[in-house]
Amino acid sequence: MKFHFSKKIIVLLFLMVLQFSFAQKKDPKKEENIGSEVVNVVKPYTPTISDASKIQESPVLDDDGNAKKEKINYSIFSFPVASTFAPAKGKAEGVDKEAREKFYNNYATLGYGNYGNLNAELFINKELGKNDYVGGMFRHLSSSGGVNDVPLDSWFYDTSLDATYGAHYDSMSWNIDLGYQNQVYNWFGLPKDFGSALSATDRNTLIAGINTKHAYNGISLGGKLRFNDSAFKEASMKFSHFSDSFDSSENRFYIKPSLQFDVANQFVNTDIIVDYVGGTFEKRYLDPLSSTIKFGFTNLGLSPSFVIQENGWNVKLGASLFYSIDNKGNDSKFLIYPNINVSYPIVEDLMIFYAGAEGGLEQNSYMDFVKENPFLSPTLMIAPTDKQYDVFAGLKGKLASSVSYNLRGSYNNIRNRALFKGNDYTENASNEDYAFGNSFQVVYDDIRTFSFSGDLKADFSENVSFAIGGTFNSYKNTFEQEAWNLPEIEVNSSIDFNITPKWFAGAKVFYVGERKDQKRDLLSATMSSPTKLGSYFDLNSHVGFKYNSQLTAFVKLNNMTGKSYQKWMDYPVQGFQVLVGANFKFDF
Repeated sequence: MKFHFSKKIIVLLFLMVLQFSFAQKKDPKKEENIGSEVVNVVKPYTPTISDASKIQESPVLDDDGNAKKEKINYSIFSFPVASTFAPAKGKAEGVDKEAREKFYNNYATLGYGNYGNLNAELFINKELGKNDYVGGMFRHLSSSGGVNDVPLDSWFYDTSLDATYGAHYDSMSWNIDLGYQNQVYNWFGLPKDFGSALSATDRNTLIAGINTKHAYNGISLGGKLRFNDSAFKEASMKFSHFSDSFDSSENRFYIKPSLQFDVANQFVNTDIIVDYVGGTFEKRYLDPLSSTIKFGFTNLGLSPSFVIQENGWNVKLGASLFYSIDNKGNDSKFLIYPNINVSYPIVEDLMIFYAGAEGGLEQNSYMDFVKENPFLSPTLMIAPTDKQYDVFAGLKGKLASSVSYNLRGSYNNIRNRALFKGNDYTENASNEDYAFGNSFQVVYDDIRTFSFSGDLKADFSENVSFAIGGTFNSYKNTFEQEAWNLPEIEVNSSIDFNITPKWFAGAKVFYVGERKDQKRDLLSATMSSPTKLGSYFDLNSHVGFKYNSQLTAFVKLNNMTGKSYQKWMDYPVQGFQVLVGANFKFDF
C-alpha cells in the first residue's frame, strides 16, 4: 500500500512534538535551581542560508479517469409505421397586379366654352411596316371675341395641320415634315382716348370704317436625318414661306448638320449652320405710297466644342463663329461668341455648381414675331440680334430624392435686341386699318440685363406634383427711352394631383410685373410720356374624369380672377372663361 505525500508530512510532525515533550523534564512540586554561570561569547553567531533543493517527486495519478477510452458504436433499430397522412399539393398565393393602362396611338380632343371659345385637336400615328410610320396633327383654337368695352371686333382663329413620314433603322433614322397654318386676328386695341376730340357721330363713323382683320398664312417643309455610328451624327433642315393679307411675304431656309470627330482620344462636336431669311413688306407705316421694305440676311455659322471630364469637373470648351451677310445692304460682318460650360458636384447630386459664358447670332423673322405678338403692323424692319455674351453661374441639385432646385444668376449684353412698341398714329379716315394706334412695331436697342432666377420642382408622391419658378430682370438700354414691354418680375407655379384613380385636377398661376409702352397721337399738341402697364395675376385650373382608358372628360377654368388685364397696351384679355370638353384615345 502506498502513502500519499500529505500523510507523510502529518506523521513527521507528530514525531517531532513527541520528542520535544520528553526533552523538557519538570517536577511540579519542586523547582530545581541550577545556579548562574558566566558565558563568554568568543565569536558572534552569523546565520547563513543554504541553497534550497526541490524535491524531485512526480505525483501519483489515480487510475480512475485515465483509462483508454473505448470506441462505442451506436445503431438505430427502425421499423415501418403504418400511416394514412397524405400532404396536400402546394398552391402559390396570388398577387394582385395593377392593370397596365393600354397605350393608344391616336387621340381626339374637343372643347367648347363661353366667348364662343373652341379648342379642337386630332393626332394620328400609324405604323406602315417594320420600319416606316406616318403621322398627322390637326389643331384649331378660335374665339368669337366679346372682350369688354372694345368697340372693334376681337374674334380670332388659329388653325394648323402637320404631317410627317419617317423610318427607323439600326444604323439611321429619318423623317420628313410638311405643315400648313392659317391665322386671323383683329387690330381691336384702339387708344383709350381715341376720337375724344371728335363728336360722337364722327367718332362712331370713323371706328365703323376700320377693317381690323389681319390674316396670316404659312407653309413649311422640313426633315431630320440621324446616324448611329458615323462621324456625321445628324442634320436638320427646314424651309418655310410666310405671308399675310397685306401682300407681305417672307422665305426662310435653315440647315444644320452636326459632326463628331475623334481627335487625340477626345470627341470634338461641330455644328454647321446656314440660316437665310428674306422678304418684303409692300407698304411703309404712315407712308403707304413709298417704296416697299425689302430685307434679307444669310448667317453662316461654325460651332466646334469638346468636353473634358476629370476629377468630378465637367468642362465644355467651344466657340461659335458667324459671318452675317446683309443681302440688301452693306452691313456684313464676322462675329465670334463664347460657348463655355463648367459644372462640378459640390455634394454629389445634392448641390452642383455650374457656370459658363455663351453667345450667338439669332435670326429674326416675321413669322417668329407674329408667334409672340399677332397684332403687328405689316411694315416691320427685320434684322438679326447679336447676343454678344451671357455670363452665368448657379447651383442646382436635389433637396430630397423627389425635390429638385435650380438657382441661376446671369449678366448678358445683347445688341440689336428686338422690342415691341406701340405705333404712333393719327385719327385720319384715310389711314391704313392698322394706323389708328391699334398695332405694334418692332424697334431695336442695345440692352444689358442682369437676371436672377430660381425654380423648385417636387413630386410629393405618385399622385401630387408641384413646381414654382420666378425671374427678376434689371435692364439698361442704350437708345430707346425704356425697355419696351419687358417685365422686371415674372413668377409662375403649378400643381397637379390625382384625387382618385378616376378623378384628377390641377392649377396654374402666373404673375407678370409692370411693363412700359408708348403710342403717340402725332397731331396732338402735347407729346405723351411712356405708359405704365399694370402687373397682372392669372389663375387657371382644371378638373378631369377618366370614364375609362379611352374617354376622359374635363373642365378648364381660365382667368379665374375675372380681370381684363392688358397683356399688350390697349389689348385687354377675355374675363373669366369656362371650357368643357372631352378627350378620346383610339387605334385603327
